[in-house]
Amino acid sequence: MIDGKKCIGILTSGGDAPGMNDAIRAVVRTALHNDMIPMGIIKGYNGLLEKNYKIMDSASVSNILKKGGTILFTARCKEFYEAKYREIAYQNALEAGMDGLVVIGGDGSYNGARYLSELGLPCIGIPGTIDNDIACTEYTIGFDTAMNTIVEAVDRLNDTSQSHLRCTVVEVMGRHAGHMALNTGVACGAVAIVTEEAPLDINQICERIFHAMERGKHHYIIMVSEGVGETERMARDIQSLTGIDTRASILGHVQRGGSPTLRDRVVASEMGNYAVHLLAQGIGNRVVAMKDNKIVDYDIQEALQMKKGLDMNLYRVMEEII
Repeated sequence: MIDGKKCIGILTSGGDAPGMNDAIRAVVRTALHNDMIPMGIIKGYNGLLEKNYKIMDSASVSNILKKGGTILFTARCKEFYEAKYREIAYQNALEAGMDGLVVIGGDGSYNGARYLSELGLPCIGIPGTIDNDIACTEYTIGFDTAMNTIVEAVDRLNDTSQSHLRCTVVEVMGRHAGHMALNTGVACGAVAIVTEEAPLDINQICERIFHAMERGKHHYIIMVSEGVGETERMARDIQSLTGIDTRASILGHVQRGGSPTLRDRVVASEMGNYAVHLLAQGIGNRVVAMKDNKIVDYDIQEALQMKKGLDMNLYRVMEEII
């Protein structure tokens, strides 16, 4: 409590994702609307350890809906793997007057929230990651924006690939999850999509290229999830086996940036608002999620144990329309 009012901390953790600022804004504005004090924590869990936080007001989040990244900054915190540092963070939060904490990030961030909840600080997790790899939710903040960034980049690559009768192997982010590769591969007309969940060997990839060639196609996009790796080698092998000029293109961190799309802005706003209302009721140790296009919540431990596979029906669609 601060001056008799509930205080809610907010932090962003792990990799940044477009829409994080929209979630921050929703948390701050919803807290103020409900006569609570929002406190921004700088640089994720590091901010709790370093006592790097500040009280926020409505002006703190003005004009940030369109901004990518996170105004609270983000970082990974190795110290949080050790119980003694989690205890320090907990004590610092209590000393600052925090009655609850909203954590925006991925599975690793949820673990930190779970630890603090177990110590006694109610925490709510919001799924913010471009990888869409959090099992308990159908959608994560940043996924749509990142995919649109990829589609724009690959459309440009496709133009030059077509001009030079070339094959381009495009590596996209997603860590060990192939959701971005699959969705953007379908959207960009890839002749093959390679993910850890649905791997293809080099001969299978070349077969798909030859199949497309038989139908009169003269340029080819191969979409590869970053967890597969060896993208440069794959391009060299394709050129060696097919005789087609083949280049590798690793899109890298450009996928993380940019102004969030309408979908990410709206979902982030809904989730941020929902998180505050949970904390207002004294509810913690929960994760906000989307199920059947509605905002719901799960126990953090339950959420961390869930598994999320690739949409194999969409993969089947891709195979029938390439």
